[in-house]
Parts: sequence; structure tokens; C-alpha cells
Amino acid sequence: MKKTIALQDLDCANCAAKMENGIKKIDGVNSVSISFVTQKMVLDIEDTNSENILKEIKAVCKRIEPDCILKI
Repeated sequence: MKKTIALQDLDCANCAAKMENGIKKIDGVNSVSISFVTQKMVLDIEDTNSENILKEIKAVCKRIEPDCILKI
């Protein structure tokens, strides 16, 4: 499943890179790309467990950038 998620209050490109690297390690994530400039995340995740995968992605993002809001 491919999904584009808007990010609100992503403050720096370094944080975006850290979030991207953390998300890549989650089981079920085929690919992820975060653009600091456009404030968007493009995901390709497995359909079978997408709800839990999205919860894990939110947790990674909150740990690295607590003020960032994912608009799923």
C-alpha cells in the first residue's frame, strides 16, 4: 500500500533523515521517503498489518520530533 502523509511542524532536515532511518527498520515497511521541504512522507507498506505499522511509524516520529504531527 502506498500512502502519502502530510507532516506538520517538522523543524529540521536532520530530524527528517533520522525519522526516515528509524521507519526503514520497521517490519512491513517496504520504502519510505521524507521531504523536509514539502513536509511530506511517502510510504510503501504491507497491506496486511498496515494499522500496526502506522502506529509504529507515529511512535518513531514522536520519539525523534515530538512536535511533529502526522496527518494520516
